[in-house]
Amino acid sequence: METTLRPYKLSDVDDFMEWSSDDEVINRTRLRRFTTREDALSYLKEVVIPRPWCRAICLDGKPIGFIAFKPWDSANNRCRGTISYALGSKYWGKGIVTKAVKMAVPIVFKEFPDIERVEGLVDVDNKASQRVLEKAGFQKEATLRKYLILHGKTIDVFVFSLLPTDLMARVS
Repeated sequence: METTLRPYKLSDVDDFMEWSSDDEVINRTRLRRFTTREDALSYLKEVVIPRPWCRAICLDGKPIGFIAFKPWDSANNRCRGTISYALGSKYWGKGIVTKAVKMAVPIVFKEFPDIERVEGLVDVDNKASQRVLEKAGFQKEATLRKYLILHGKTIDVFVFSLLPTDLMARVS
């Protein structure tokens, strides 16, 4: 099984709906549930495809999740951005997201030359996502208390980061 990354297309709507309506995925992410094909198609067209950097995580060409990078846009913060990801629950525990993160980060550093830091924010209770970032070379830096609202509940998150120098150390 080959893991690849590619931009989403409107024709991916059915595959997108398969994992984005998965209760286990929705409960662990800030994604909303898509109940109709039209709603998902609109989201792909208006939100996903226009994003500066959002890729489908594909297994043998089939989209099974996403990975995205969002650079900060203010002048004082343009040196950093945030990585996020989600994967259909039937693919969890197979190393697919770790591989996707390892594939994505070098591309992000290349395509966004001002970026000196990629951050990942992870719910303190989401051990699997923490392991993904650790295996991809990210370092846990801090706990941000009561930082995000997830499904109506304010949660604490861990901040992980990866610098280009960390990436170079991983290669050597």
